[in-house]
Amino acid sequence: MSAKLPIIKEPHPQPLPAGGEGRQSTALAGWGSSGLISNQADMILVASYNSSLEFTSLAKLSSGNLLAEVDLRRAVVSLKLRQDKKGSMGQFLTPASVAQLMAGMFNSLDLPEISLLDAGAGIGSLLAAFVAKVCQHRKHTSSLRVVAYEIDPFLIGYLHQTLELCERECKYVGISFNYEIRQTDFIEDAARLLQVGLLNNAMPTAVNYATEFTHAILNPPYLKINAHSKVRELLRSIGLETSNLYTGFMAATAQLLKPNGEFVAITPRSFCNGPYFRDFRKMFLEMMALEQVHLFESRQEAFSDDEVLQETIIIQATKQREKSSTVIINTSFGANDDFIMSHSVPYFDLVQPNDLEQFIHIIPDKISQQIVQRMELFTCTLKDLGLTVSTGRVVDFRAKDYLRTNPESNTVPLIYPVNLSNGYLEYPKITKKSQAIVHIEETANLLIPNEHYVLCKRFSSKEEKRRVVAVVYDANQFNYGYVGFENHLNYFHKDGRGLSLTLARGLAVYLNSTLVDAFFRLFNGHTQVNATDLRKLNYPNLSQLLSLGTGIKEQFPSLQEIDELIENKLLSMSNLSENNPIATKSRIDEALQILTQLGFPRAQLNERSALTLLALLGLKPTDSWQSATSPLMGITPMMNFMAQHYGKTYKPNTRETVRRQTVHQFLNAALIIANPDDLSRPINSPKTVYQIENSALELLRTYATNEWEKSICTYIASVETLKKHYAQEREVSRIPIVINGEIKTLSPGGQNILIEKIINDFVSCFTPGGKLIYVGDTDEKFAYFDEATLADFGVNIDSHGKMPDVIIHFTTNNWLVLIEAVTSHGPINLKRKKELEVLFRGIQIPLVMVTTFLSRKAMVAYLAEIAWETDVWVAEDATHLIHFNGEYLLQAYQIEKKQTS
Repeated sequence: MSAKLPIIKEPHPQPLPAGGEGRQSTALAGWGSSGLISNQADMILVASYNSSLEFTSLAKLSSGNLLAEVDLRRAVVSLKLRQDKKGSMGQFLTPASVAQLMAGMFNSLDLPEISLLDAGAGIGSLLAAFVAKVCQHRKHTSSLRVVAYEIDPFLIGYLHQTLELCERECKYVGISFNYEIRQTDFIEDAARLLQVGLLNNAMPTAVNYATEFTHAILNPPYLKINAHSKVRELLRSIGLETSNLYTGFMAATAQLLKPNGEFVAITPRSFCNGPYFRDFRKMFLEMMALEQVHLFESRQEAFSDDEVLQETIIIQATKQREKSSTVIINTSFGANDDFIMSHSVPYFDLVQPNDLEQFIHIIPDKISQQIVQRMELFTCTLKDLGLTVSTGRVVDFRAKDYLRTNPESNTVPLIYPVNLSNGYLEYPKITKKSQAIVHIEETANLLIPNEHYVLCKRFSSKEEKRRVVAVVYDANQFNYGYVGFENHLNYFHKDGRGLSLTLARGLAVYLNSTLVDAFFRLFNGHTQVNATDLRKLNYPNLSQLLSLGTGIKEQFPSLQEIDELIENKLLSMSNLSENNPIATKSRIDEALQILTQLGFPRAQLNERSALTLLALLGLKPTDSWQSATSPLMGITPMMNFMAQHYGKTYKPNTRETVRRQTVHQFLNAALIIANPDDLSRPINSPKTVYQIENSALELLRTYATNEWEKSICTYIASVETLKKHYAQEREVSRIPIVINGEIKTLSPGGQNILIEKIINDFVSCFTPGGKLIYVGDTDEKFAYFDEATLADFGVNIDSHGKMPDVIIHFTTNNWLVLIEAVTSHGPINLKRKKELEVLFRGIQIPLVMVTTFLSRKAMVAYLAEIAWETDVWVAEDATHLIHFNGEYLLQAYQIEKKQTS
């Protein structure tokens, strides 16, 4: 074990001041005086961060929350670091949302002693999330030790501060905490420790100090490493040949874990397949058992503030040779998105035992499983077909002396990806790329005979419509003996010579199918379409490929026609024809296209919104758009529809995300209406249902017809009128109340019926002459808010969601009366009482807390929860209060006797 290394210290920022909610300038000043935010420029950086990223104001950070404090440091540090420095170091700091997600993936947090390794700690965001998770665990560990590696002197001081915050957190819950910062190269130190461990293991009584960690959490640096570098030699010394630093960090970290130790890392997805990471996969998968994988639909979201576009995944694994029976695959749009799709797959579907390459096949849902099953119907390899695929031979910067902008007398065609167009070639093309190469002895080995081939792009990103883009190179177009293919292309050939034109066309049709594209997306996590990836694909047999190519002439088929050819000629006889994943995927894509044309913002252009629309239309994958209906549907039935008909099973606790992030926006756009069967039903009722608006239904029934373009233009022009119509319709049912002589309205039903009675009956009876300060409303708006008066009392509120339903200043007694109206949500129990005390802690006058119910019957269900030192009012007995208050003594009530004659 290495000795504790010297630590560089910087001035320690103090925690944000307690009670600083709503006082952004004060909080900033506090941080500035501590040395973390040292000048006006830093304040501007924080303000910029707050306005655009994970949190909107420093008020949210003032509660002493460990992760919030650390994430503010990360925000400042990340903005101070130049982007070029981040890239050269290969390390990007982990946002709190990602760190929290990763820490939540650990299973064993109740060990008597825990030792954590963070091999690239940065400022300590990941280890802080882990410590917070341990401290929140119902059964605390007694001892927690952290070893953090970091070599950047600028980050070390911040890392030290984070660990001190962790120490404070552990002390608070009674966990013994100690830490060590190792300011040394992790790979170098790991190689040394592992060598010592091997030596010690050879001795009968020795303890292996290398494998000292029960847990590891990791965001490794992403950086290519030279084949002759020192790092490469060090990695070879621990048995790994790899070309990127992140897999080196992963391998070394895994080796330093104790048996049954847990490993969680966020990394590029590229290690899952391809030849570059073959050795790493074999090493890692031999000693580690994968248990969970988390995917992100968006490449941009995980590290959005650093503009990292690498596709990333999070993996959780345990150090054991025996593999779990299943692996959980979770998928979300980003780390902040709690709408999480969850799917369980057999371990050996993820990593096939007979696969020498040890590719990791991540299958996130039932549709993906169906795609895999369909691809398994094709059993031929390229070798079986007598074909192979190679990378284009012309590397243009090496052959630049021989390149020509346009064809000349002594040149032959040079084909780039830019020349690929609609199944064939566009040549020559007006472009910056050279269109010809000189044909002389020096270039002879770069050229191949001018015969028929299939060309495929080598580079494509996740966001492109097609990952696999293939065209036919038809030699009949070119009156040349040879041709050159640039290095960003792959080409299919037969022993260096061409294919028959029919075979080339059939192969190109197959490669361009939605089936192949969807399959490729499942297992390719980088931007390259390598020749190795294409060799790993399953292919139809020769007669099937020739059948696909027959009948195709100069006009290459459309995608829809290609998918119909695959279905009719290759899959029609299979027993999988009923469950067509291509139809399912195409239908989701169509729904997304509709939402795009309707002008929904980027936040709603995702699979969640597409599936919500399809559920509200009752539209199954193979139904025609003309058969769309308008069922009344709540959120849970929508999610059941998604699972049953589209194979997308989401976690039950994600219902609120559907309502908040999709349904709410559909309502605002007048695409759907709420509670058309009962407009008086409050929007937050558990019985709330939604329905596609009639005009929208008629529009959507024209999709994929000649009427669509005209219909959508007419619909969009009428949307504002529709919004006003439904707003007026709901306005008729609103509840009128009078505040300070002015008539206000509340949304209909539920809680607001009770709020009306509070204002009309409770106020006059128990707080006569009282001043209304706040009245909430069930449609997520406030009906009335005298913010200035509340601020005069020393209270600044940043979120109306925390507020009680009604606030009254009872001027006679100078009390602030906080009232909760209970219809579906709970009363003022002990937890809510403490929340209100914290929320109003700045106030100097007494607080009175009252829970209200419409009836005694409604009260009975909550009677056991009501907190002491609060009061209860029942609207049907408007002149009485129930005191849950120890300061009131027993009283004798005098009954007035009737006079007798």
